[in-house]
Amino acid sequence: MRPSFAAASFFFLALLAEFVPCARAQNPAAPAEASPTGVLEFTARITPTAGRPEPVRQFTFYLLTRDYAEIVREADAASALPSREEFIDSLKVSPELKAWMKAHNTVNIATQEIELGLTAGEVISIPEFLGAYLQANSGITQGLPREKYKESDKTERPERYRKLRQEYLAALKKFIEANKQTLASISVYLEPINPGRLWNQLTVEHARKVARQAPEYAQTKYLAGKTDTDLDGRGIFVAIPAGAYWLSTLGQDAAAGDMRVRWNVPVAIAGGKVARIELSTLNASEARSSMP
Repeated sequence: MRPSFAAASFFFLALLAEFVPCARAQNPAAPAEASPTGVLEFTARITPTAGRPEPVRQFTFYLLTRDYAEIVREADAASALPSREEFIDSLKVSPELKAWMKAHNTVNIATQEIELGLTAGEVISIPEFLGAYLQANSGITQGLPREKYKESDKTERPERYRKLRQEYLAALKKFIEANKQTLASISVYLEPINPGRLWNQLTVEHARKVARQAPEYAQTKYLAGKTDTDLDGRGIFVAIPAGAYWLSTLGQDAAAGDMRVRWNVPVAIAGGKVARIELSTLNASEARSSMP
């Protein structure tokens, strides 16, 4: 009778481990005799929607000494993305706009939600909002108050300038309060200076960097072994020191039909024993992006 996969792997563990085409422990800091070793056997299958389980063939799995989610957090912390408040402080915008963004917990100023939520007081007190409002309405809006001063008055006749400007802003505030519809479309004029675009670019670049670094950290600092599955979706690790591990795909997607999944499953290995685990869509996370 042909021996089973489990029986064959355990039989060869003691005698021919060095010839078995599978992963070995990679822990040079500890002698081979430091602790008893064990074996991990696993199968990996994915069940597509309304389909049957399919084996994950010739796919690389990694045995880690640390939870891959924690490794991702380590890589995330190492890449030094500034906090949103630090990002706002670095912007070349008015202090009033910086204070507004912090108070509203946003860096995206060019949205329809912003238009609908702005008050007349915010428009006249924040230079960027005021500039966008005047661009959107000057020359086309009847009744819009006009300045009765010149920019040169600011230095030549400062008292007159302050008085006329205060009167103008008060009239403009009253006009905006009575004509809320004039706030529409100012986001178009805010878009060229919208910090949200730069913030999105920074966060995307940061996520891509983490996606590159996390697998590197996993394989250089926390790798106990790696192996490829066979055509039946089976894999094996031998001569693994007893302890707690995580069986992971390092953020890579395994696919079958319409399903794309990743695994990061804890497993305990005991000395002199064979641990077995079945990887399926039940203990996988569905992949929704290319990030870790």
